[in-house]
Amino acid sequence: MKKIEAIIRPEKLEQLKDALLAAKVPGITINQVSGCGNQHGFVEHVRASEIILNTLPKVEIKVVVPDERLEEIINIICDIAKTDQVGDGKIFVMDVIECVRIRTNERGDIAL
Repeated sequence: MKKIEAIIRPEKLEQLKDALLAAKVPGITINQVSGCGNQHGFVEHVRASEIILNTLPKVEIKVVVPDERLEEIINIICDIAKTDQVGDGKIFVMDVIECVRIRTNERGDIAL
């Protein structure tokens, strides 16, 4: 099993969520986050003062999928989240050692 964590632009959330649910991803965790990367924020002028906002609002999406679906899900995320602009986000992939469904005590892929 693999855990995919994707940081994307907030305006891409609904479209990506719909695509992942249509692809029958077993579950999605969504967090509103803020951060900075190569984009390094932006400058805003308030009352003649320059303010550097170096964190931007982003959305973090987490899904756990069987190994054989990894590339499919990464491709879905990339296809939808990509705008060809700095700040499109990142995808991180990690191994998941075990998954346990608390209600039934099922383990492994079946617990997803």
